[in-house]
Amino acid sequence: MPRLQSKATLVTGGTSGIGLATARRFLEEGARVAVTGTNPDRLAETRRTLGPDVLVVESDAGDVAAQAALARAVGEAFGRLDAVVINAGVAQLRPLEQWDEAAYDRSMAINLKGPFFLIQALLPIFASPASIVLMASINAHMGMAGTTVYGASKAGLLSLARTVSGELIGRGIRANAISPGPVLTAILDKLQPDAAEREATRSWLVSQIPLGRMGEATEIADAAVYLASDESRFVVGSELIIDGGMVNL
Repeated sequence: MPRLQSKATLVTGGTSGIGLATARRFLEEGARVAVTGTNPDRLAETRRTLGPDVLVVESDAGDVAAQAALARAVGEAFGRLDAVVINAGVAQLRPLEQWDEAAYDRSMAINLKGPFFLIQALLPIFASPASIVLMASINAHMGMAGTTVYGASKAGLLSLARTVSGELIGRGIRANAISPGPVLTAILDKLQPDAAEREATRSWLVSQIPLGRMGEATEIADAAVYLASDESRFVVGSELIIDGGMVNL
């Protein structure tokens, strides 16, 4: 039997990269799936590629009011929610002195504040049991230059996985986090539009990974399937680091 048979699931930031790969794997495992995004072209393409049964919602992950609207849309479509993968995020990497308050607030709103208020908004429709999967990052563990705000926001998600579990486990809701290392997605293209600089960054990243390669979005998606499924019912408030050994070796 498929591992997520008939489970109602939500993947934020599900129109590209890890989020899209996760949505696809959830569909393969029998789940009903809702995804969010903000780019109109990607939203339309996601509707075409994932099929008419997938709920595709335009939603700004950094807008608190949008989280309540998203929860209502999911509740109306599914009636309940068995699992959510909070994957929408932004990676703005810059030296400490180049940050201003507006940029700081926007990164924190998308990466940490929005997820907090989405969980709050989803409380009335969570099933029991239910699973929350928070997409963090190994940058929460590493002092990598340029990642001050990004790393802090992802460290907040790791804390949230524990504290939310401590508060909600009595209701059958558990939270866990996935911390990916460098993964082959389009995010590097956004961060470094210059092809030569991008290739140099890729080469440097690979040199830091003991396994000798970057990760694939499907490898992170497989972990999300596990944490969303009943196979992980004894996994609570934990973090799964998927980085080819970059942090621990």
